[in-house]
Amino acid sequence: MQKTQHYILGNWAEGKGEGSPILDSVTGEHFTNVTTEGLDIPEILQYGRDKGETLRKMTFQERGLMLKKLALHLTKKKQQFYEISYRTGATKIDSWIDIEGGFGNLFANASLRKLFPNQPYHVEGDPIDLSRGGRFMAHHIMVPREGIAVHINAFNFPVWGMLEKCAVNWMAGMPAVVLPAPQTAYLAEAVVKEIIASGILPEGSLQLISGTAKNILDTVESQDVVTFTGSASTGKILKKHPRLIEESVPFTMEADSLNASILGEDAVPGTPEFVLFIKEVRNEMIVKCGQKCTAIRRIIVPEKLVEDVQIALGKQLEKVTIGDPRLKEVRMGALVSDAQRNSVKEQIQKITQTAKIVYGDFEDFEVLGADSKKGAYLKPILLREDNPLQNEAAHITEAFGPVSTLMPYKTLEDAIKLSKMGKGSLVSSIVTNDDKIAKEYTVSAATHHGRILVLNRESAKQSTGHGSPLPTLIHGGPGRAGGGEEMGGVRGVKHYLQRCAIQGSPSTLTEITGIYQPKADYKEAEKHPFAYHWEDIEPGMSIKTHNRTITDTDIINFANLTWDHFYAHTDITSLDGSIFEKRTAHGYFILAAAAGLFVYPNKGPVAANYGLEECRFLRPIYHNDTVYVRLTCKQKIDREQKGTELPSGIVKWYVEVFDANIDENSSEEEKQGELLAVATILTMVQKKQTVFAEMTSEAIQKYLNKLSVESKPNWGTMTPQQMVEHLEYTYRIASGEIQDFKIATPSEYLEKTHSTLYNYRKMPREYDFPLAKESNITETKHPNLETAKAKLLEARNEYLNYFKQNPDAKTKNVVFGELNKFEWYLLERKHLNHHFEQFNLID
Repeated sequence: MQKTQHYILGNWAEGKGEGSPILDSVTGEHFTNVTTEGLDIPEILQYGRDKGETLRKMTFQERGLMLKKLALHLTKKKQQFYEISYRTGATKIDSWIDIEGGFGNLFANASLRKLFPNQPYHVEGDPIDLSRGGRFMAHHIMVPREGIAVHINAFNFPVWGMLEKCAVNWMAGMPAVVLPAPQTAYLAEAVVKEIIASGILPEGSLQLISGTAKNILDTVESQDVVTFTGSASTGKILKKHPRLIEESVPFTMEADSLNASILGEDAVPGTPEFVLFIKEVRNEMIVKCGQKCTAIRRIIVPEKLVEDVQIALGKQLEKVTIGDPRLKEVRMGALVSDAQRNSVKEQIQKITQTAKIVYGDFEDFEVLGADSKKGAYLKPILLREDNPLQNEAAHITEAFGPVSTLMPYKTLEDAIKLSKMGKGSLVSSIVTNDDKIAKEYTVSAATHHGRILVLNRESAKQSTGHGSPLPTLIHGGPGRAGGGEEMGGVRGVKHYLQRCAIQGSPSTLTEITGIYQPKADYKEAEKHPFAYHWEDIEPGMSIKTHNRTITDTDIINFANLTWDHFYAHTDITSLDGSIFEKRTAHGYFILAAAAGLFVYPNKGPVAANYGLEECRFLRPIYHNDTVYVRLTCKQKIDREQKGTELPSGIVKWYVEVFDANIDENSSEEEKQGELLAVATILTMVQKKQTVFAEMTSEAIQKYLNKLSVESKPNWGTMTPQQMVEHLEYTYRIASGEIQDFKIATPSEYLEKTHSTLYNYRKMPREYDFPLAKESNITETKHPNLETAKAKLLEARNEYLNYFKQNPDAKTKNVVFGELNKFEWYLLERKHLNHHFEQFNLID
């Protein structure tokens, strides 16, 4: 019998011994074994720590792009995982939640790169002035931990459970070892095999131990992080492990949760909210056969509506088809194993000591396309507890399957109390169209829940539902739910970073953080900062502007232009009792005047104003005050090329407006003048183009001179003359001489294809030119290579003259669609570089 494998120490390996049998949840077939016997756990953990250095040294942008690339790769391979997932008893919808939900976590965490600096560590919060003079300050940085993240996962989501944790630790720069539960480790194994085969992650970033390794915590260290998803009883045992206590290892637990959904008193039968409630409860009972840590276990409804809910929910459950999850008709598959089904039955028996089953039973139900005696099938079970404030079984017993308990409440206060009797839950929901009810429940119940969903007719169409944790929100809950938090966007990433307070001078902390700190030394720019490309700008780069005196006329004209006639600007007779002494300049005029002083008028790498982040006016600026501006690079943020924009990054500029009336007897610091206003503005700054040689007439002639009939291509089958004639053909297309063809790129992909002209990535090799047949690319039409070269240059001149005479014209390209003059320039540069490199003409 085959064994589910482990990926450890850079290799795929099997555990020793026969191991434990794993059965197909649907058919009962024994198809693999799981064993972790013989694995050297300390060596595995240390391997991850040592190899993790590569990941730690990557910037957040590099890690984010790595996650995005991995998500795209896995999405292309997703179908193979569905076939394996059916063995777990999951339907296609169940598998979609697990598989594509897991990939979605990679995408979501990849996007977080935009919220982190372009460096391996994070700078948190605002600077803190520790001295009156501002020459001694503090900040906080967060660096990747030097350990390994140990993820001990539950059986219900072998893909999502793995990737929702790993996406976060990878984004933080930390490697992981994953221990999926034995029952479904084979699905995690399949995904890991594809991840490793892709080569996208640095080696050591992910290791897989398929199954339970009881000694996994014996050698964890203080720099490690441990997460656990599973039963509260197991979690409590792990949490008390001496090694965790001795080494102070961060431990996050997500455990059993008796989640509750409350029906508002206003949501009576006939309202959209009543329908939504029944649908939501039904879905949470049957999706993944109720094997979800976020499933609704307690259905809390107004006393007068218990019968209505019971009848309506029973009707909906009766429509649920149970059977082989591969069948389209089936809405609920099997539990993960026969042992799990027996466990659920035992838990139901505990609840029925005070409650009663009002829908479903253990034996009498139909299974579609399968044998109920071989598969781990169970019909949805609805229980009813009529005295929920007195009887606690339904509040403390979780039947981890398609099981939920209906219970009444008299007042909203009772509903809140009942929700809290679960002693801490991952999620709760309330379905109501009364926002006052929603507010009272949410604020009062929030102490006992990690997440609360308010569902009504307005949010229903876009709601992700009661049971859906999202990467940007925390996933966890207090008390019985484990007291931990997973995911949560930036907050989740910080769980794998070490926070450190740093103290020093503003100049020193500018160097450490990569963010200019106020009162740090300026780095005087040799030319205007707006004349530099993004790569050449650095924090602290600065210029001081000329002076400008603010006049009465300036203020009055600005008021008339903007219609801002606030009394301090226009009615100096009303200044008594105000903070103003004289006619005062508008704050927005000061910003505009500052821009007039620091903006570089010539066309350069600065592509656009990207926004204003902060602005403070420290004292009024009056007419006849003279000011100057200090413009300093505060921070750089990387940015991927989007659409029809040239590659660029964002630069944050720190703008300081100073009083230019300086006493010559002042100290050096005082001679800078009084600081009147500060702002942070953002500009989009183009990146250098260093990939392609510019194709000037001189350069093209130089490269063509190097081409001879003996030149051999690095790829493809073109001869030198065929290549030259191909380039001539494309120039004749550009100039509009040849336009009798259809665009080959499908319309749904054309915009994305068109935008690739603007990036700095090379053209793919071995690409089949769509007009190869029409242009007779394999046949030459000129007598020799030299004639072909002359005709190429002739065609290029015609192309240049065409756009000189028709600067606003567009002509059609077979791949990229309609192109204007600038876009043909971009394509010419890429295209000629591509073919000149093909024949080794460019050094």
